[in-house]
Order: sequence, then C-alpha cells, then structure tokens
Amino acid sequence: MARIKDLDPATYVRHAVHQGDRIWAETNCYTDVVLELLWGLGHEPLAAMGFAMSIDWDVDQWTFFKFRHADIETLYGLGIHELAPWKPLAVHVEDQVAAGRPVLVELDSYFLPDTAGTAYGLAHVKSTVAVNEIDSDAQVMGYFHNQGYHRLQGEDFRRVFQTEGLVHERMLPPYIEFVKALPGRAPLRGEALVDASVASLQAHLAQVPESNPVVGFKAALARDMDWLLASDLETFHAYSFATLRQLGACLELGGSYLEWLEGHGVDGLTAPREDLLTISATSKKLQLKLARAVMRKRPLDLAPLDDMAARWQAAIDSLRGRFG
Repeated sequence: MARIKDLDPATYVRHAVHQGDRIWAETNCYTDVVLELLWGLGHEPLAAMGFAMSIDWDVDQWTFFKFRHADIETLYGLGIHELAPWKPLAVHVEDQVAAGRPVLVELDSYFLPDTAGTAYGLAHVKSTVAVNEIDSDAQVMGYFHNQGYHRLQGEDFRRVFQTEGLVHERMLPPYIEFVKALPGRAPLRGEALVDASVASLQAHLAQVPESNPVVGFKAALARDMDWLLASDLETFHAYSFATLRQLGACLELGGSYLEWLEGHGVDGLTAPREDLLTISATSKKLQLKLARAVMRKRPLDLAPLDDMAARWQAAIDSLRGRFG
C-alpha cells in the first residue's frame, strides 16, 4: 500500500467547517477536498481562506472560489503542480503517493461510494478527490472527497480507473495535480501562521472588485428571471449552484476565517464577520425561494439583495479600514 497518512474512514474526524450546524454543508468539490486534505496532513486550512473576500460577480456566475496556490506555498510549505498523464491513471497516482505526494484528480462520482444517494450509481459527474493511499494490486484507494475521508475497492476501483479495458462515459484524461513539500519551506505554526495569514488577507483585499458585485448579481438575476421561470428544476439547480450557492458558501467560509483570526488575537472583526454570515444565510433562503418560484412559475422578490449589497460593502469597508 502506498500511503501518505495512516487514516481510517471510520475514525477520521472532519474539519470543523464540515461539522455541526453550518449554513452550507458543502461548498464546491475542489475547495472542500483541499480543505480536508490540508487538515488531514496536520495543517489549519482556515489560515488560507482570505481568498473569500475577493470573489466577484463574473458576468454569469460568482467566482468559483478555490484556495490560492501562493497561499498554500507560503503558509504550509506545499506546492501544487499539474501532472501530465502518459501512463495509466492508477499507475501515475500510485507512483506519486509512494513518493509522499497526495494526488488531486478528477474522477467520476458514479463510482465513488461516498456519493451514495446523489451520484453513486446514478449520474456521471466529475469531482475532484485527493488520494492519500492506493494499492493497485489489492484494488483499494483511500481518498479525501467532499466533507471527509473515504475508501473504495474492488469493482469501484476498476471502474473509476478504467482498468482491465473497462470504458465508461469519461473518455478524456482527467485533470491531475500532485502536492509536494517545497525544499527548505517548513509549514508555519502559531503566531507566524497568523501573521502570514493576515498578510495574505491584505493581498486579497487589494483584489476586491471596484464596484459592489452583489449589485451586479441582482441586475443579472432580474434579467434572467423570465427564462429561469420557464425552465425546469434541473436548470434551476445548475443556475443556483453557480450563483447563490457559490456566493453563500464562500462568504460563510469568510466568516469562519474571521472567527479563526479573532480566536488568535486579531480584533475588530465581529461586525464584518456577522455581515458575511448574514449574506450567506440570506443566499440560502433566496435559493429555496427561487426553487419555489421556478416550480410555481412566479417571480421572486429580489429586495433582500439590496440588504446583502449593503452588508457586503460594510464588511469590505470595515476590513479595509482594519487592515489597510
């Protein structure tokens, strides 16, 4: 067995943002999996979440937010690099893991047992996992995915890696990355981690959109309303994932990040944290109301977005005032 960390899915304790009473249980596949990978490797992923402050309304979606590679390098001494596949996928993964490098790879959720009830055996959906252990001979893989740590084996292993000539709908090579320790770069701890995290936050605040993105989102949603009400629920789910879910889930992580900073002695963050969490909660409510509007073919009241825009501006102004 090629293995990074000795983990058991039955006893693995997920990070706090994947437990308890959260507004959004999941965010997006890449952010969730990197979060749990960092946590499983012994790091605090919240320190790298300053990116949550700089999301924007990007014409027809909210920023598909991800951990920034530069932050991961600075805070944890880890580099994330693309892997160019030329051997069978399972061989690439096993070689990298044997070298002590976790592998981030897009796989088909149809064959990932942790997605039972949503995609497993039901729908072919690509999703990023982080491989921690693999044994091709025994046909076993331990991997981080979504909110936790899981294991698959046997037929699922053969299908997800297309061994033995098995072929399914995913024909193109997946996007693959590997994670390796950078030479001479130890992960930061304690006060050094907090200081570097604040410096990262300042850099992300410098990238905040010049105009209020919630205002732009409201205008786009108003334009989209007619065709959206004429669409089916499948279209609604795709639309809401790219819009309300990305906004709400990202800013909830932003609120958790500010809470982490507060817990490490950084003051003046209570008001912006509450603003971000209120926006997140309102996004969840709007998502539910939009679903009902689509089913009933009735327009949605967009007035709550005005308060969300005001809170976004207040939070950003407060953070800029606090950190420059």
